[in-house]
Amino acid sequence: MTSSAPLGLQGAYLLGDQSTQNELRSRVLTVAVDLLVSDGPESLSMRRIATEAGCTTTVIYTMFGSREGLAEALYLEGFERFRRFLESVPSRRDPFDNLTALGPAYREACLAEPGYYSLMFERAIPGFEPSERARTLARAALNILDRVIADCIASGYLIPTQPRKIADALWAAAQGAISLERAGHLRDARTYEAVTTATICCYLVKKD
Repeated sequence: MTSSAPLGLQGAYLLGDQSTQNELRSRVLTVAVDLLVSDGPESLSMRRIATEAGCTTTVIYTMFGSREGLAEALYLEGFERFRRFLESVPSRRDPFDNLTALGPAYREACLAEPGYYSLMFERAIPGFEPSERARTLARAALNILDRVIADCIASGYLIPTQPRKIADALWAAAQGAISLERAGHLRDARTYEAVTTATICCYLVKKD
């Protein structure tokens, strides 16, 4: 006697359909980050996520291995979303124009993804520590900033140094302003623009 084939997204996942696996994985991550925003980290039980996503806990454990594995997947998904957002910024002919365009885009990406932002930068899940591999991949997601800064150095706009050094300084300035804005201490983008501009100015080539 043969059993009937499993139906729906979960069944297709178990049968190895790659596109369906990706669709279900995306749904689980969306459900998890939405629960994090609406109900806090205590809501991130495998059973509740499975119920909201319309699958079984077995499928979630198969995809992520554990609750910590799910948290790390959310962490990396956040950085991947930021990467896609920054990569979508239209390229300018002048590299310095490219650099100045990425600043507002980064702030917009952060404010548009409050759930992912809180997990990536504010320890929204108590006890979660991303692995070294995850931290390396997360930083690599922002390599577009390093590349644009390298172009600015090559074009004579910025002083010759490691692009990562300037990128990390700019990232730190941006994160400080964004965190204050999210906490309600800043009302608009003016301070963000001021601190990021000031950081870039520290590395400008001095010309007579």
